[in-house]
Amino acid sequence: MSKLLRKPNTEETSAGVTIVHDVTSGNSPLEYVRFKVVDLAPGALYKEELGKWECCIVALTGKINVTDQEQTFENLGTRESVFEKKPTDSVYVSNDRTFEVTAVNSARVVLCYSPSEKQLPTKLIKAENVGVEHRGKYNNKRMVHNMLTDSDSSANSLLVVEVYTDGGNWSSYPPHKHDQDNLPHESFLEETYYHEMNPRQGFVFQRVYTDDRSIDETMTVENGDVVLVPAGYHPVGVPDGYDSYYLNVMAGPTKIWKFHNDPAHEWILDRK
Repeated sequence: MSKLLRKPNTEETSAGVTIVHDVTSGNSPLEYVRFKVVDLAPGALYKEELGKWECCIVALTGKINVTDQEQTFENLGTRESVFEKKPTDSVYVSNDRTFEVTAVNSARVVLCYSPSEKQLPTKLIKAENVGVEHRGKYNNKRMVHNMLTDSDSSANSLLVVEVYTDGGNWSSYPPHKHDQDNLPHESFLEETYYHEMNPRQGFVFQRVYTDDRSIDETMTVENGDVVLVPAGYHPVGVPDGYDSYYLNVMAGPTKIWKFHNDPAHEWILDRK
């Protein structure tokens, strides 16, 4: 199996808590991004001390309560399935804090991390304040929920978005990359993709490749999988009949999303 493709864990880790994914610098090629997916049974509690990491806590599905020991936010979450295609609630918690997440009902929580030294205020990112954007044309259409962007001062390094791509369309396309610390032309941002499919038995194809092909992997990605993008171009193709959802986390030395299209395929942007 590809070294960039992670399959979900389904075994309960502790009472009512299942760590579905846990991507760290110790078990992946990523330095600036950590990523975790946690399933919680009703009433189950997950607690974590952040140290020198900031975290965006996403109420992916179900309802949760979140506290950083100073502020508490209750009944977060807006959907039972990501394919309701509406934004959800998140909470940003800065470094050197401890947070707790308690499930009101069965919930899936996504935890998005990047290194952080400067402590910022905890912030509730309400679903109604998440920007919704439609990108692309022809067979390159997708809908984006912008939760933490590079223009958002709520976080030091984190960028977090959700992307919906209908069947028969391509996303992250034409192939683009952001693996050079060469501003203003391109920024260096590592990235993770957490994928879901509708119906669940579907799959998508994702390729990750660099100009010199030192990385060149094409993966069949199934529901609940995570794809790591330490560098390179990373397009996603969605077969007819299935809709794609993915949640992206990006982080790097500078909080700017400046990408570079693959010159061999950039011509498609000029089609009339």
